[in-house]
Amino acid sequence: MTARPLSRSAIFAQAWPIILGQTTVPLVGLADTVVIGRTGDAAALAGVALGTTVINFLFWTFGFLRMGMTGMTAQAQGADDEDEVRAMLIRGLVLGLAIGSALFVLQWLLIPAAFALLAGGEAIDASAKGYVAARFWGAPASLAVFAINGWLLGLGRTRAALVLQIVMNLINVVLDILFVWKLDMGAAGVGLGTALAEWSALVTGLVIAARVLGPGMARSIGERRKELFTRPALRRLFAVNANIMIRTVALLMMFAWFANAGARLGTVPLAANQVMMQFVSVSAFVLDGFAFTAESRIGGAIGRGSRDDYLRAIRLTGEFTLAAGLLFAGLFFTCGDAVIDMVTNNEAVRDQASALLPLTALVPLIGAPAWLFDGIFIGATRGASLRNAALVSTCAYILTDLALRPAGAQGVWIALLAGYGYRALALGCYLPALTRSIAQADRGA
Repeated sequence: MTARPLSRSAIFAQAWPIILGQTTVPLVGLADTVVIGRTGDAAALAGVALGTTVINFLFWTFGFLRMGMTGMTAQAQGADDEDEVRAMLIRGLVLGLAIGSALFVLQWLLIPAAFALLAGGEAIDASAKGYVAARFWGAPASLAVFAINGWLLGLGRTRAALVLQIVMNLINVVLDILFVWKLDMGAAGVGLGTALAEWSALVTGLVIAARVLGPGMARSIGERRKELFTRPALRRLFAVNANIMIRTVALLMMFAWFANAGARLGTVPLAANQVMMQFVSVSAFVLDGFAFTAESRIGGAIGRGSRDDYLRAIRLTGEFTLAAGLLFAGLFFTCGDAVIDMVTNNEAVRDQASALLPLTALVPLIGAPAWLFDGIFIGATRGASLRNAALVSTCAYILTDLALRPAGAQGVWIALLAGYGYRALALGCYLPALTRSIAQADRGA
């Protein structure tokens, strides 16, 4: 399970499967948008946008099942503790299935509460609620897949993670087309297709995990089952993940605020924001390939107590991240209008989206440092730093959005750009202390 030595070719070899797999995630979001958008129903398109915001908030509140798992697994691998590597997978799976099941049971309470806070309107809310209710059927599988994906990324098994992602996303696209275009299920069909794809991904992930661990996995886990959920192990798990959970909730609040800001402006601006968020998703998920690689490499360096590996991992992943940010900014400026025309045939939505394109094109450039810093601090399992930076940047973003409300839709996007900048700045302030701590560990090794 040893990772390849640090070099540009090794970083790219580890990152490209993540990039390819991550690319399919926003492409599925884009496919969802196209499937609904080509019907010409702006309310249904806006409903998917609002429903996606609700699901992202509820499910990604527990995103520590992916992020915390990656950092802690990478550190266990760096310390050559294979027993702990196995134990991390089981803990993550049990926790993901349990939390997902609780979400499914509590949906009767969560769905009304979520929509009471959002300014969608009757027609939009009807579509959004159908989407959200369907997505809840996949909640246990979705959160368990978070854990499997984080575990694979922590081990540097990016090709296995790619297979998992592709299986889920291909099934998702096929089912979306079937349910919406053939069965005319609207936004609810998009949600049901995603839920069924998540259960397919869980089965696939379990098969992949069994192959990674080998035939002795069940026996090894059975022999150590009493150690899987000991108090010290659970205390560390929850200490790291509680802070990451707060961080995730703060960032989800930022994007929920962004979605609600669009909804407040009306159906067409909200639908246009949904179209433009596909650009943001594509760039974010691709650049996350290098951030996830940083998580694995930083975690492994800390597990070994190697300051040199830590610094080199930051430099090499940083080079790739900034280059990719520049590339995407250029592509969006030059090709954005053609993509907008492909996504929707509603002229009002097209015009609104095109007006927002210059601001949207800046997101991958301004967001790149924030995404990279996330990877560094997640790999280092510095939950408190992630938590504090997210809280500060989200509060600053909200204040900025309130100040820019007279600017309408343009102000909504300028505030979002500022939010990425605030996050990078806040995390950057913690980087020197993190680096000093790695230096001390290296001297003590």
